[in-house]
Amino acid sequence: MKTIEDIALELHGDESAAVQLLYAFNSVGKTRLSVAYKNLTKDKDGTHTGIYYNAYSEDLFIWDNDIENAEANIRLTVRPSSLSRLHASLNEDVIREKLKPYRMNFDFHFNIHPNMEMGIDSISFFPVGAQFGEVPAMKISRGEERIFVWSFFLAMMEAGDWMKRQPSHIFIDDPVTSLNDHNIFVTASTLFDLMDKHLDKRKIIVATHHVGMFSILFNWLMKGEKSDRFKQKTKVNILSSKHGGVSLDNIRSDVFLYHLRVLQILEQAMQEEDVRVYHFALLRQVLESVSSFLGVGRISYVLKSIGFEDADEIARIVNTIAHKNFFLYESDLLVSDNRMLFEKIFEKLNTQYKFVIHAGRP
Repeated sequence: MKTIEDIALELHGDESAAVQLLYAFNSVGKTRLSVAYKNLTKDKDGTHTGIYYNAYSEDLFIWDNDIENAEANIRLTVRPSSLSRLHASLNEDVIREKLKPYRMNFDFHFNIHPNMEMGIDSISFFPVGAQFGEVPAMKISRGEERIFVWSFFLAMMEAGDWMKRQPSHIFIDDPVTSLNDHNIFVTASTLFDLMDKHLDKRKIIVATHHVGMFSILFNWLMKGEKSDRFKQKTKVNILSSKHGGVSLDNIRSDVFLYHLRVLQILEQAMQEEDVRVYHFALLRQVLESVSSFLGVGRISYVLKSIGFEDADEIARIVNTIAHKNFFLYESDLLVSDNRMLFEKIFEKLNTQYKFVIHAGRP
């Protein structure tokens, strides 16, 4: 039986992995693991040696609904912290650039604390296209708030000397609460870019309970176009409850059986007639899982096995649409030809392999 502290020690002591990707079921202890890792790696004087994003990072942001004034000045307040000193280095346009791929319908304004050393006092939100102060401030959704806080955090990593002062590692715990599938893809992309930027410079640990997030990162790290750079330096683990404690189990196979959950997501999108570009990227992951299981490593082989005579050409189209830059910068909607191809591949795949899936159920 192991404790969360034991797992933190195990992760810290593993010098063979520059990247650690963890899947953890809800309530197993991802946030507690990030805290245990932080405490384990502090210097003797108590200063942090790494950068963290977890539930405590999100808790620095609290809504002031201004009820006493009929919500006239509703805003997201920022609790003072050791990071407040970096706020002066933050550029609003950098955050807007981080937000752009998410296609948010809000803009924002920093309200600076009267004491400059306290940094940002609060943030006001208003519709895109409006000017701050010309329209009443508004409250954004929980999902939008999480996207904003994550983008704020990413911008903080580029501000001031935070990264230089704490250069040992980056520990990210689930920045995906309340996000839809498109935004899960965008967040996965930001995480992958973070790994790419800091690989071999500092240890990177990413933990998530989200099957889609885990599957996407697993695919890019182990089988994507940059897998030669990552594969030998990455460990993929499952964190789970076991006999009253926890266990960390390494995934040694390239086949991750959560493809069944991915198929559920795809089937649900078809039933709701809401198939998007990112669904094509998920479909490609299923094809790759099947090809790995068959020991061939080529999705064209799977496409041929399910009845496509022009399998190489179909594979080329699938790879093009599934490229991460495609769903970030092209239209979110599939054109009719690609939609028909998506449905044809999905139908033939399920006819051939008879996966047991029930849309919308975990």
